[in-house]
Amino acid sequence: MSIFGFGASASLNLTLSPPPSGEFKDIGKPNTVSSTKDGPPPLANDSPEVRKVPIYTGTDKVEGTLSLTLPQGKKLDHLGIKVELIGRVEMFYDRGGVHDFTSLVKEVDAPGTIYDSKEYPLSFDFEKPYESYRGLNVRVRYFLRATLSRNYSGNLTAEKEICVQHITNEPEINNSIKMEVGIEDCLHIEFEYERQKYGLTDVIVGKIFFLLVRIKIKHMELAVIRRESAGSGQNIYNESETLIKYEIMDGAPVRGECIPVRLFLKGVPGELTPTYRNVGNRFSLKYYINLVLVDEEDRRYFKQQEVTLWRKVLG
Repeated sequence: MSIFGFGASASLNLTLSPPPSGEFKDIGKPNTVSSTKDGPPPLANDSPEVRKVPIYTGTDKVEGTLSLTLPQGKKLDHLGIKVELIGRVEMFYDRGGVHDFTSLVKEVDAPGTIYDSKEYPLSFDFEKPYESYRGLNVRVRYFLRATLSRNYSGNLTAEKEICVQHITNEPEINNSIKMEVGIEDCLHIEFEYERQKYGLTDVIVGKIFFLLVRIKIKHMELAVIRRESAGSGQNIYNESETLIKYEIMDGAPVRGECIPVRLFLKGVPGELTPTYRNVGNRFSLKYYINLVLVDEEDRRYFKQQEVTLWRKVLG
């Protein structure tokens, strides 16, 4: 639509310079794994279209250009042009639950009249405390929004989203996990995992020992579960999704048997993220390894163990 009432219209366009990492990420894909049938409805400003966005670390500058294009021979009166860089937490379960934890504003042009197309260089050096995240009930988004204000015909706007990821060092303390579980006089098993903390592309290696078996076990499953907790106090919304589940034993085990476990996190469907704890006092995200035994009467016995995930590389 023309802001002059006829003919071609003026337009704003944000262009970002390649990020220092040189990495980009596809976002906008619908959830492929969900605890609900159709997945969560889209949030505000969420697009179903797949698009590439640049990946920045917590210390990278965000640089680029704002372009204002005017039809030849036209002029544009305006009340000022500004560019905002916003970090935002959005809650699906609460439509009013929008919290901006970062907001930087730069005035790139004072009110006046523009007679020709112009470009404005942009540079934002700011703290990015949280990773970008797209979950079932929560989104963490970073985006630039340019606004040309007018006193008639509405404002001109343009937005560009970015992705933030944090690379962390390998944990100094990373103990193994050893636990014994069972049912008195019926079942006694011991499971062991080499570590409690894993990079997003690591392999979970472990063993399961059967010390006592007096029930008829049909098979055993291992699953990776992601649990998202949003809100606070009495208004906490917990949502869990099973990212992968596979059978690691078929048939009845015998006493003394040892079942090896090897789970490649890189091959887990759905996007793995680091573990998040109390992001902006709004939500947390935890991961669990779920061990399930199924007997011949289809009764299920399970034990969950929380594991911590961390990011080695961008992507």
